[in-house]
Amino acid sequence: MSKPNHCEMTLSELTEPVYGRCMSLFGRARQQRSAAVGYLEGQVLIAMPHMPDPKMEQATIFLCAHSARGAMGLVLNKLVGNMSFNELLRQLRIIPQVRRVQGLPVLFGGPVETGRGFVLHSSDYSAGDSTTKVGQAAGLNVGLTATVDVVQAIAEGKGPRASMLALGYAGWGAGELESQIQRNAWLTCQADDFLLFGQLYKDKWEHSIRKLGINPSQLSRETGRA
Repeated sequence: MSKPNHCEMTLSELTEPVYGRCMSLFGRARQQRSAAVGYLEGQVLIAMPHMPDPKMEQATIFLCAHSARGAMGLVLNKLVGNMSFNELLRQLRIIPQVRRVQGLPVLFGGPVETGRGFVLHSSDYSAGDSTTKVGQAAGLNVGLTATVDVVQAIAEGKGPRASMLALGYAGWGAGELESQIQRNAWLTCQADDFLLFGQLYKDKWEHSIRKLGINPSQLSRETGRA
């Protein structure tokens, strides 16, 4: 897994509406509509055991958006080993006001723009126009904020009930994700609170496989023979 360039994680970088810029692939009106039938926005991608990309080995990825023009998601189960939330606050010159932020993890959201931050969070928090509702087509009520407001709120104890902070994101161009799914690179399952916000990261891949009624060890053997 490539390490993010921490020098790029500046206040000006976070205050820019990064999610909106990434989502320009889908058009602004796309953010306000339900996903079209056949698209997987709000679902979780599960990497198959024969995944060729080592960055995505046993990855579970929440799809924040998916349309004919492409897809964007956040990896839910891989940590950035040398970056903590406290270190991020120091770089942003934010002084934490509550003790519970100590030890909060920073996740590897994906290999694209690894110096930029995204916070997926419960619906009890909003930063106004900087927060986008995601997953509504799948019956979810969660938000995505890519500005420093949410980081400040978490540091002050005024943030969302549940959240995950990630550096970078996973992205696919038009038809790319569909092609990978057809080649059996990914399975999909419904999101749940444990997958989105749980902190037992090593268990998320197996949890997502078992949600489909599949024994992970059997899946590994079957794909090995294939």
